[in-house]
Amino acid sequence: MPNLEHNPRRLPLTLVIGVLILGAMLGSLTGELIKLTLPAGVVKEVFLRSIDIILGPAVLDLVMFSLSLGLTLKFNFIGIIGLAVAYYILRFWR
Repeated sequence: MPNLEHNPRRLPLTLVIGVLILGAMLGSLTGELIKLTLPAGVVKEVFLRSIDIILGPAVLDLVMFSLSLGLTLKFNFIGIIGLAVAYYILRFWR
């Protein structure tokens, strides 16, 4: 029978997702700053090549106004490193 008691060492899901998103955002910001400082070349291209995931735009057209929503996720190598660092921090932040 599973143990239904609350585990005090378990982090809330919203905190975990928030820290992972923050890590990815800080990694991407670091990548953009590196992009400004590195000279053109292979290293800059490898570290800062990004993959765009685009959802939308979804359009809600009403009589008085129109609303369009969309989401673009941009992943680069430095952003993935930031995500991994945030995961590592979460593993030992219990």
